[in-house]
Amino acid sequence: MSSLLQNDQLAWYIARSGGIVALILSAAAVIWGLLLSTKVLEGTPSPKWLLSLHRYLGTLSVVFTGVHVAGLVADNFVHFSWAETLIPFASTWQPGAVAWGIVSMYLLVAVQVSSMLMHKMPRRWWKRIHLLSYLMFWTGLVHGVQAGTDSGNPLYITGTATLGVLVVFLTAFRILTTKKQRPQRPRARDFEPTLTNVG
Repeated sequence: MSSLLQNDQLAWYIARSGGIVALILSAAAVIWGLLLSTKVLEGTPSPKWLLSLHRYLGTLSVVFTGVHVAGLVADNFVHFSWAETLIPFASTWQPGAVAWGIVSMYLLVAVQVSSMLMHKMPRRWWKRIHLLSYLMFWTGLVHGVQAGTDSGNPLYITGTATLGVLVVFLTAFRILTTKKQRPQRPRARDFEPTLTNVG
């Protein structure tokens, strides 16, 4: 009986820690991608190395999301089936909170697969899919806050709030710097003939 209890506790701790690590890694991947796109890291190690780290963080996010899901299925306390971890609102335990996590998982996989196929697909489609990483981060954050048993922990609250603030700040910074760098379209009057440019 005690060994069964220990196994149940082990599965629960695996699910719990896997989810937290997956959230941190996915946030790190988004933050790192924002740092790359805003040129904040310009002049540091080679762009190829920085891009590889960005992809590595995304891959690790997928791995630990898999650990999180496997831990939930192995845990006998809440009794999650594979269907309940893969189909939104199929869970009988907090279906809304769990659905946020399932959506986040699918978005994470879509972004990561698009990164792997980046050179084999039109850039505009890759960019559109990659922008889903923002939605992936926020759905994962909501899932962690609503479904996570550590959501009341001050350390967890501080950590997730810090990640959220960083993503918001860097996103705003990227939008503002992109607008400044975007060349203005020439106005019609700039092409009007004058005495200096005619004949």
